[in-house]
Amino acid sequence: MQKPRTSSNPAFKNVDAIVQAQQNAAPTASALQDMYNQPSYTPPATAGRRYLTVDDVIAKTATVLGVAIIAALATIWLQNSGTVNTYGLMIPALLVGFVLSMVIIFKRSSNPGLILAYSIAEGILLGAITGLFESIPQYEGIGLQALAGTMSVFVGMLVVYKTGAIRVTPKFTKMIIGAMIGIVGLLLVNLVASLFGFDMGIRSGGPLSIVISLVIIVVAALSFLLDFDQIERAVKDGAPANTAWYYAFGLMVTLVWLYLEILRLLSYLRQD
Repeated sequence: MQKPRTSSNPAFKNVDAIVQAQQNAAPTASALQDMYNQPSYTPPATAGRRYLTVDDVIAKTATVLGVAIIAALATIWLQNSGTVNTYGLMIPALLVGFVLSMVIIFKRSSNPGLILAYSIAEGILLGAITGLFESIPQYEGIGLQALAGTMSVFVGMLVVYKTGAIRVTPKFTKMIIGAMIGIVGLLLVNLVASLFGFDMGIRSGGPLSIVISLVIIVVAALSFLLDFDQIERAVKDGAPANTAWYYAFGLMVTLVWLYLEILRLLSYLRQD
């Protein structure tokens, strides 16, 4: 006679008992009563847990962006009214945003308070920078153009991802991450060189500056594909719903980067 199947899964123990009873002997009345009293289904420990959905990410991203935009508009209004000094807001917002982003990234935090505080800091920073540009007649309207360009690139890359025109493969991921590291390294070298009075020409507004900005914009745009792929994988893997805040933060970081670079490129193109 074939040895009855056993299982370490508690959900299958009653099944094994029934098979054993059928193969060896008829069960007693008390055994049948015990089996009858056992629950037919034991819900998993995570039955009350809600999983991540794309709608969650969309809602949290809209919230994060909305808070940043309100903070930016308030900053521009305060600047135009002469209530505050633009530089007085820019530096603190930059430092606060940087510290919060490091905390969120290294802790992989989904804390809404931290992420919304980051959004406010970034909104103030973007509002101060945009307001500074807008205060120069030569750059009037540049903020709206940069915002339109940023959202157009975002929507365009979402379409590219959904249609599969560019697939996120391990090789593609390594290429984009390598390009991002290269860009950061180049900008750091340029910063150090400028401190010693040496102009490398990559941020001076000339033809090389335009090319560098275009390259950075392309890399920033392609990095959206990595963000979209990570979100899709998280949804498929059943990530907790509250992680939508973390993915909204990731999209916000890329959008801020892209906006600032488009703003810089437009300023180059408007130079006399």
